[in-house]
Amino acid sequence: MRTLFNNECRVGLLVRLGRVRPEHPPQWGQMSAPQMLAHLSDQMRVTLGDAPCSPIRSALRYPGIKHAALYVLPWPKGRVQGPPEAFATRPTTWSADLAALDALVARFIARGPSGTWPEHPFFGPLSGPNWGVFCYRHFDHHLRQFDA
Repeated sequence: MRTLFNNECRVGLLVRLGRVRPEHPPQWGQMSAPQMLAHLSDQMRVTLGDAPCSPIRSALRYPGIKHAALYVLPWPKGRVQGPPEAFATRPTTWSADLAALDALVARFIARGPSGTWPEHPFFGPLSGPNWGVFCYRHFDHHLRQFDA
């Protein structure tokens, strides 16, 4: 399974991210490329516990459904609204926002899969390996949104 903890997978995502430009239009949804970049940083802040989120009632907390959503099912395009904490930051400059995201990814990797992780607002408790898969899929989802 692809995970942000796998160096090859992570580098691949970062290369794809480098192909996105601020003016790229989305393939679906309303987010601009700069908003997407800020959103990925906010999601990483939630993941690292820097932006605590209140739990959201969701069927995704049930083990079988959680597993299917994390590992098997395709993610819906534009149908799921994340928590407000994952949309808190306004874009600044492309280069500064990219650097901020790189720093957050580095912190994520430094914590490692055996580190202590907060609950996901929708999925509930996630292990480090599950967070790695979630983050990979989340980045991949938005990179596909911008055709990267």
